[in-house]
Amino acid sequence: MITIIDYKAGNLTSVRLAFQAVDIEVKVSNDPAEILAAEKVVFPGVGAVGTAMSELQKGELGDAIRQSVAKKTPFLGICLGTQILLEYSEEDGGVETLGLIPGQVKRFQPKSKWDKVPEIGWNQVEFKIEHPVLSGIENGAEFYFVHSYYPATKYDENCYATTEYADATFSSIVGKENLIATQFHPERSGRIGLQLLKNFSNWSGQC
Repeated sequence: MITIIDYKAGNLTSVRLAFQAVDIEVKVSNDPAEILAAEKVVFPGVGAVGTAMSELQKGELGDAIRQSVAKKTPFLGICLGTQILLEYSEEDGGVETLGLIPGQVKRFQPKSKWDKVPEIGWNQVEFKIEHPVLSGIENGAEFYFVHSYYPATKYDENCYATTEYADATFSSIVGKENLIATQFHPERSGRIGLQLLKNFSNWSGQC
């Protein structure tokens, strides 16, 4: 069963319904013990990183996430749940995050007035590696984004895909071993988003 982390900053209903649409059984939990016992974990998020990190630290969920990743549980981050996996975010005046993937989260600084922040809408994702979670999805496919900040991985090996927006080329999929995370929302990306979620449900955690 897939466990979706409830840390009061997630688009939980949409993620749960998306998995159910492809006949995948899921549960939503904020219990660290249940997260550690899960076969697979999804870490979604919508909102501000400062509030989210406070919630993770208050409920010991942050430690459960680190331990889950360390024990090689297949792990998927989504949007804010992706940004929190890096080391630091510029949001909320600067916040230290979980540090599971080397890199920082930066705010868009567009030069053109036509590039609105936040980015809201569909954008292309260019794959940099082959990965089981991306199986059956065409390189350059469009996914749905809603964000003002973006992941900037420190090492190329952690950047699984890139996207361009507002004078930035950013890491739209990041990962490391049994962890993969998307800046876009697969649960809001139609057929290809559902394919990604289904692929994750079948993933062993190995590349």
